[in-house]
Amino acid sequence: MSDAVDAVTAQWNRERPDIDVWPMGIVGRLSRLSILFERELKEFFARHELERFEFDVLATLRRSGAPYELTAGALLKAAMVTSGAITNRIDRMEARGLVERVRDGGDRRSVRIRLTPRGLEIVDGLVGPHVDNEARLLAALGPAERDQLAGLLRVLLESMGDTSLT
Repeated sequence: MSDAVDAVTAQWNRERPDIDVWPMGIVGRLSRLSILFERELKEFFARHELERFEFDVLATLRRSGAPYELTAGALLKAAMVTSGAITNRIDRMEARGLVERVRDGGDRRSVRIRLTPRGLEIVDGLVGPHVDNEARLLAALGPAERDQLAGLLRVLLESMGDTSLT
């Protein structure tokens, strides 16, 4: 069995046998999987009237624990987007009643983003089906393969400095 990346690397091996293109096999597959996963997740969240980024913000706040709030800076770090993008996302989610901005009592300059009761209800109702959907996307892998892949991906992420959200 072969995939689209096998065809690409075979073409390069034919055209440039002087270059060992093994990295293309890994990076190409990760890139293609990212695109396919993104498409599947976008469709899943659209069926639940959410954008993926909205679920990501809701889930980040939910897993932070009660009172389900974080600074905008903490959300920014977790989201890996620009400050302008996170501000825009929070504005949109606040308008939909999913989150609210709360002044930090200890530092009046700081604003915390908090889940609203509606946001909490949505994320709690959706996290189970979301995990089931992700399991569906990974169904081709057995338990040992899943553990091995997770470990290898962790090594790559750590090597690139992606070690913590805090």
